[in-house]
Amino acid sequence: MTVHCLPPRPGTGRIAVVLGTRPELVKLAPLIHELGPATRLVHTGQHWDEAMSGRFLRELGLPEPELLTGVGGRPRAGQIAASLEQLDAAFTAERPGAVVVQGDTNATLAGALAANAHGIPLVHVEAGLRSHDRAMPEEHNRVMVDHIADLLCAATEENVANLRAESLYEPSIELTGNTVVEVVRRQLPDAASRAVLLARYGLRPDGYVLATVHRPENTDTAEALGAVLTELGRIAADTPVLFPMHPRTRAAVERHGLEPLLARLTVTGPVGYGEFLGLARHAALLVSDSGGVQEECTVLGRPLLVVRRSTERPEAMDAGFATLVDPGPELGALAAEWLADAPERLARLAATPSPYGDGLASVRIARLTLALTEPALSAA
Repeated sequence: MTVHCLPPRPGTGRIAVVLGTRPELVKLAPLIHELGPATRLVHTGQHWDEAMSGRFLRELGLPEPELLTGVGGRPRAGQIAASLEQLDAAFTAERPGAVVVQGDTNATLAGALAANAHGIPLVHVEAGLRSHDRAMPEEHNRVMVDHIADLLCAATEENVANLRAESLYEPSIELTGNTVVEVVRRQLPDAASRAVLLARYGLRPDGYVLATVHRPENTDTAEALGAVLTELGRIAADTPVLFPMHPRTRAAVERHGLEPLLARLTVTGPVGYGEFLGLARHAALLVSDSGGVQEECTVLGRPLLVVRRSTERPEAMDAGFATLVDPGPELGALAAEWLADAPERLARLAATPSPYGDGLASVRIARLTLALTEPALSAA
């Protein structure tokens, strides 16, 4: 059974949604809209700059957050400690009715620990993800949060099975679907806007590759990043490769002296979420190490090569949308193979439903979260 430092007790305050990265903003946006004025948005500043967070707040129609200070740029332990200290003070000054966190970031863990320390009901959105790769800091974060949460919102049956396998408290587990389905449907630009977008980059539908790389395993060393960029360059010899570059990746390219490997790629700065979806919708192939793209590709009906050693989202693999690939020659070889049969593959994926639900996840999660703040229900 879930164990708390203090027994969770409902409050009458607003529901604190704690996040710290762009993917969390994207995934929690529909839930924040469902909760409406009951939302108290808290941004830890784990990833805060205008390109990666500020513009997404506006694009997604989210309220201005309470922004913590001195968190971004620190190592993992420092981020968690700085966030936890400030969240402790914030929750002491104004006790939330519940705390909502999503996924597996350092902000997620800090928000969960702060809620646990104050005995505030804790909701974990996207509970039950498991890569079974203990070299991933995110795996530790998500496991710890699941084990102290009062409401575990699992996106898929496989996520539910993972939670049950760890003997978590059965009444706290709810199959809700994934908010990514409704996010993609709402934020995808219409056909006319997408045509203008592709024309801006000189691209034709189903005739290019869209690539993103940002995870430490692919950027921390010159060997890893060089391998990815080399293979993207080989792909670009035959098929245009559009490469919106994450700030971490740009810094790594400069640090490792890898600028010459960008010569064949069409490199841009970070793009808005709607713009990324519009570009992904017409790509013949996606190449990425992003967790979110593994989900988004299933809604967009696009194939994805996941440049990672492990994944916590096997559903996209099982449904035929994605596969794991090494960053070296295997990436280039498999990309060539998938591009060669792109028409057949795209037709097949267009007819394959997303494994992430029916687009009503945020409605279910909002209802369950609001129930946690009602004393009569909590006491029952």
